Amino acid sequence: MSQRSILIIDDHNDIRENIAEILSLGGYKTFTAENGKKGVELALKERPDLIVCDIMMPELDGYGVLHLLRKNPVTEDIPLIFLTAKSERSDLRKGMEMGADDYVTKPFEELELMNAIECRLNKYDILHKKYDPTGKGLSELANDLRATGLLPLNMDEYTSDFYAKKQVVYAEGKRPRYLYYVKSGKVKAFKTNEDGKEYITDLYIGGDFIGYPALIEDHNYEDTAVSLEESEIVQIPRDDFQNLIYGDITVATKFIRIITQNVKTKEERLLNLAYSSLRKRVAKALVDINEKYNEPGQNKPIEVSREDIAHYVGTATESLIRTLSDFKSEKLIEIKEGKIVVANPDKLKNLLY
Repeated sequence: MSQRSILIIDDHNDIRENIAEILSLGGYKTFTAENGKKGVELALKERPDLIVCDIMMPELDGYGVLHLLRKNPVTEDIPLIFLTAKSERSDLRKGMEMGADDYVTKPFEELELMNAIECRLNKYDILHKKYDPTGKGLSELANDLRATGLLPLNMDEYTSDFYAKKQVVYAEGKRPRYLYYVKSGKVKAFKTNEDGKEYITDLYIGGDFIGYPALIEDHNYEDTAVSLEESEIVQIPRDDFQNLIYGDITVATKFIRIITQNVKTKEERLLNLAYSSLRKRVAKALVDINEKYNEPGQNKPIEVSREDIAHYVGTATESLIRTLSDFKSEKLIEIKEGKIVVANPDKLKNLLY
């Protein structure tokens, strides 16, 4: 990663130069400006990764700097940390409501400032990282936020239950009470149509969060979740999760954007079920499941029943088995101890086009 740059705006020479020295020793590239007007000009020219800005300054105070930066598309996303000698809550609240990312009260400890900067840069990186529009992508986002302290969920504080194979975690149409975190095991989510046929909407493994769309969008569950094997699942109360998410609107927005993309992906999959050939549908299902249950470079057997794969594909189990037999003869897959191993993932993917 290239060296991160930080702009320091403060009208006190000693404070400005001291901060610049601290940050330089911390490995950051620094720029300095002695007033708000010059600070805005330098921000537009250098486009720093983060700005540390005093509030009380001549010519243009910190609020004016923040206003000008947030209205300009070039600088609107740059994280800004206010430095303030004032401790009145109203001043701090005003800055945060205007879009400041954090504040540090003067006098401050060096470590306090460094921690605030590192935290805001981590948040910026996460919020601008591209996550897959899938349940896996949402779980990665939640885990990244949790690892950096931006989503302070301590799993040890919550109840952890063991679910037997085929035990219901939550049911379609019910009001959500928890966010669920899969500690170990496997879970499937599915919908049932008017004929009673099951259609699998998603598959989850250890490290995945489940049940979040209903919580974030505040509506009843649109699918049912059932354990595929004995699973340990943490229950996080709905209010705890919602308070954490909506306590930071940028985090909430990121979650909602991925969920919206996830809905589009699922709609495309439904179209694929309706219009693609059975071979393509089975190939797509095997690719999806194989990627879900294997890290890059791994090729472990797919431990999902034929019946569940058929429900994922949207076909009869007998039809699936015939297609799997064809794939085996074409050396696209292998069957080891009754479990499917994707022998040639690239060729399998080529069937989709």
